Amino acid sequence: MFSRYKKPTKSANAAPELKAVEGGRANTAAPAPREATSDTAAAARAPVSLRQASEQDAPAPQADKERKRKERLGDIKTELHKELLDNLNLGALESAAEKDLRAEITDITSEFLSTRDVVLTRDERLLLNQELYDEVRGLGPLEPLLQDDTVNDILVNGPQQVFVERAGKLQLTDVRFKDERHLLRIIDKIVSAVGRRVDESNPHVDARLADGSRFNAMVPPIAVDGSLVSIRKFKKDKLGIDELVSFGAFSEEMAAFLQAAVATRLNVIVSGGTGSGKTTSLNALSSFIDNSERILTIEDTAELQLQQTHVGRMESRPANVEGKGAVSQRDCLKNALRMRPDRIIVGETRGEEVIDMLQAMNTGHDGSMTTIHANSARDAVSRLENMIAMAGIEMPIKAVRSQIASAVNLIVQASRLQDGSRRMVSITEITGMEGDVISMQEVFRYERLGLAPDGKIIGRFNATGVRSHYSDRFRQWGYDLPASIYEPWSD
Repeated sequence: MFSRYKKPTKSANAAPELKAVEGGRANTAAPAPREATSDTAAAARAPVSLRQASEQDAPAPQADKERKRKERLGDIKTELHKELLDNLNLGALESAAEKDLRAEITDITSEFLSTRDVVLTRDERLLLNQELYDEVRGLGPLEPLLQDDTVNDILVNGPQQVFVERAGKLQLTDVRFKDERHLLRIIDKIVSAVGRRVDESNPHVDARLADGSRFNAMVPPIAVDGSLVSIRKFKKDKLGIDELVSFGAFSEEMAAFLQAAVATRLNVIVSGGTGSGKTTSLNALSSFIDNSERILTIEDTAELQLQQTHVGRMESRPANVEGKGAVSQRDCLKNALRMRPDRIIVGETRGEEVIDMLQAMNTGHDGSMTTIHANSARDAVSRLENMIAMAGIEMPIKAVRSQIASAVNLIVQASRLQDGSRRMVSITEITGMEGDVISMQEVFRYERLGLAPDGKIIGRFNATGVRSHYSDRFRQWGYDLPASIYEPWSD
């Protein structure tokens, strides 16, 4: 089938010994040396089927038998992967159809198992073929986790420890890499696909997977106990306002208020910690933007999924090997101001681009939005002040705060609570300056009422009783919100 892609053999009689190479994966353990135990040595001299091995081990506990089966399957997969690397021109297979490549792997697997008198069940064969395909075309042990829609984050701490986040909680998986070389090969496969590199001279890298997932890696010697990998998975289906309300991220009253705020072109900052749902909230808020407006998005890693017709997306770029060619978010933002945008959305403001963002909000680009790392609305304002100072802009503190107060209208605070749930815990308006202090008022908040026996937080969204500073603006734009949404619940 793929004979034209096979590597030429050195000699007809050459039969190099198959050694353990990279190829470990979920539910497999690293194969033990052949001389380590008498059982392994006997298996090498006279291979038996997994079923036969299981029957011979009948007196052993079930867990021990299962472990031996997994080890034997790991041995087989390691040898098979070496066989594929030795016989197939993987570069030529990059353009091969998936169906053809799977068929070729199935044929090689069948031939390998028959020559070594190894018998596998149908499910074990299917699993083995899938794992080999993932090694050749996919990302090896990480592939099943990337295909699992319940997984939000994948965190690798060296070859033997892989965590995932599900529903806001971290869980240790049984996914394993063969060794550090195997993990480094997968990392190199990811970064080389997007024209970047990672090695001892450049031990950390940011990249984006083919599906849009955000990827970060740090390798030895900086990573002491093995390479560290973080993958923030890209959501194929973005969550809308209705879904977030049904999930309990915020209330219907808050949704109505946010719709009026975005539609009337208030400048909004979404604040929160890591993994608190800032980007998800920003995506949801963007759904309120009118389809006739021109929107430009600027991100370090493209994650926003805007559904409007007129959207221009920009992504920053790091320097090349020679230290040249870097394009920062600030460069993109400066250029965006010359592209006639109605709104500018910055994925995350974290550096010197903050001054350009504030100027854009103050100079005719009303309705712009961004996210920022902060623990509260007041902290978000302090972070903006600090970033302006870090950018080298020498301005009196009163002038800085005046710039912020005139540019930012609304701060939406997102938080991940201790039970893993994500909530919009506060909506705060910036109303101006009082002396040297930025005046703010909270309109909605999340109130924690207690803790359920299962560890879930009991709480409710409530109004503070403060009428919005922008009520007149809402009414002029056709969003006359009822006064009842500002009334707090009575106990």
